[in-house]
Amino acid sequence: MIDRLAYALLAFPSRIRDRLWVAKLRRYCCAAEDAEFTPQTSIHNPFARAAVGIGSRSLFMGEINIITDAAKVRIGDWCFVGPGAKLWAMESIDIGSRVFVSHGVQVFDNNSHSLSAGERHERYRELRTAGRHLTPEAVVHRAIRIEDDVWIGFNSAIMKGVTIGRGAVVGAGSVVTHDVEAYSVVVGNPARVVGQSKT
Repeated sequence: MIDRLAYALLAFPSRIRDRLWVAKLRRYCCAAEDAEFTPQTSIHNPFARAAVGIGSRSLFMGEINIITDAAKVRIGDWCFVGPGAKLWAMESIDIGSRVFVSHGVQVFDNNSHSLSAGERHERYRELRTAGRHLTPEAVVHRAIRIEDDVWIGFNSAIMKGVTIGRGAVVGAGSVVTHDVEAYSVVVGNPARVVGQSKT
């Protein structure tokens, strides 16, 4: 009995900390009341709260990075985004309902940095000396759409401008650089069709 009580007292502060963390996360997004977060969840959104929307019954364990004031991330109902999954938005990442995004998946609607070595160096110097970018970096970006019932295997990368059709499956470790047809199974780098999924 004493061991159980001691354990409960030790666990109590971490439960409070976890609840405070989740409450803080909700200030950075518009999430359904029954959407769930975990202590691993991270949302970096220095702009409008409405830039991030998470639907009903979704469990989000990953990270969202809103990079520009025009960027938006939308996640539908009954979705799962696993630990270590990261969504990097400069324009738009739109995820339908009943989508499974496994752990370690990276979703980029942008190139992250300029293709110019000089510009990359100048922006890094600004970051290290001024603590922020003083001028915007010319970064290519295009919206991503992941339709309903998609499953993305662990450690995959979804690149800018891609649409993944309804019910498609992306195999683990794949790099998706082109649109994926509905109910296709794709694998590899670059991802290629190897079969069909079921409805």
